[in-house]
Amino acid sequence: MKSPICLRKSAILALTILAATAIANARAETREDWITLGTRIHGGFGPFIPMGIRIGLDAKEKLKTDPRGLTVLFYTGEKSPCPCIADGIMLATGASPGQGTLQIAAEKAPAGLLAVAIIRNRKTGEGLKYTVADKWMPKVGEWIKTLDPAGRYEAVMKAEDLFQVSPAAKQN
Repeated sequence: MKSPICLRKSAILALTILAATAIANARAETREDWITLGTRIHGGFGPFIPMGIRIGLDAKEKLKTDPRGLTVLFYTGEKSPCPCIADGIMLATGASPGQGTLQIAAEKAPAGLLAVAIIRNRKTGEGLKYTVADKWMPKVGEWIKTLDPAGRYEAVMKAEDLFQVSPAAKQN
């Protein structure tokens, strides 16, 4: 008979595997799906989560890759409260810290930027650099105060010039 400690470790391992599988298999098709998934994984659904979702979806489309086919290196800006945008990117791309395909850089994003994400196709090495200017912070604050999660999602998805995208140097 297994000891209680072994049983607890087995249960924790099983739950970890189930959670990882749920994230990997999670596909959001509607606004409500994204809100439910973002809230469950991140613990809330502020405007930074749909920002990341929007960036991740854009990268998947432009880099033409299969699920889990992307790597992400994320830099948080000085004015950003936390790398919440990275969680949204994770949801949209399937990249994850546990797989080593999503990394939060120790260095901060350059001054004036809320976030920088370098997203690459794992097979081809092709990459895109996404930047979000910190000029968005007042608007984010307004969205947090005045909109519910559905309104935040819609506002972010409709925001013009939310991010800039440029080619990243190809890696081999």
